[in-house]
Amino acid sequence: MPGLSDGVDHPIRLNMEGVHVVGKKEEGRLFDGWPDRYDRWFTTPVGVLVKKFEGELLLDLLRPGHGEIILDAGCGTGVFTLDILSFGPHLIGLDISLPMLRRAGEKAKGYPFEMVLGDIANLPFRENLFDKVVSVTIFEFIEDAKGALRELFRVTKKQGGIVVATLNSLSPWASRRRAEAKKEHTLFDKAIFRSPDELRSIAPVDGVIRTAIYFQKEDDPRVAVEIEWEGREKNLNTGAFLAARWEKP
Repeated sequence: MPGLSDGVDHPIRLNMEGVHVVGKKEEGRLFDGWPDRYDRWFTTPVGVLVKKFEGELLLDLLRPGHGEIILDAGCGTGVFTLDILSFGPHLIGLDISLPMLRRAGEKAKGYPFEMVLGDIANLPFRENLFDKVVSVTIFEFIEDAKGALRELFRVTKKQGGIVVATLNSLSPWASRRRAEAKKEHTLFDKAIFRSPDELRSIAPVDGVIRTAIYFQKEDDPRVAVEIEWEGREKNLNTGAFLAARWEKP
């Protein structure tokens, strides 16, 4: 597997767990207590469907290829890591939270997967390094979304694809998460929900914008599948999962 040493702009060190560490990431504490709760959500009946439909959209936009070097910026616990790796790329998982990163590493053990503890707003890689870059549900925790996207473009090769997925402000899921955050002070206290037009506006080039997850958390899973297919057929822009793909000029 290609190593990181030839592609980093900042000094890195390797800790005992095989994680490349770039600087000190105190900001990651916001997410440090979430690995178990986050992964458990995707084992619930509705969570299983959410992962299925989000994964299908994500892979359709990313189109990972064998031997490609792909950056997963904000990989979290690696919910989609094995799905991407199944296509044969070399995957670099970057996250600001060490507990999240550890969980991703456990899932991807034995695969061509390297872990970097770092910040998406200041990526420790030289420009034009990756064939493709993907970032899933991280931008809702980034105020300077335009600056973060600029970083993703910077480290991507020319004609390479950049895929970003975030939470859609036009979806009823966003309203419910805001309400729950006020009551329970959840992680979504810090979230910034964006619309398709807002996501489109932060990019330096035109791209493809799509959504998924048109059903609601309380819907019967059997009914949820029908609702999802209807949303796809109508090409609605109100899905809870908002995804975009751009190509670097």
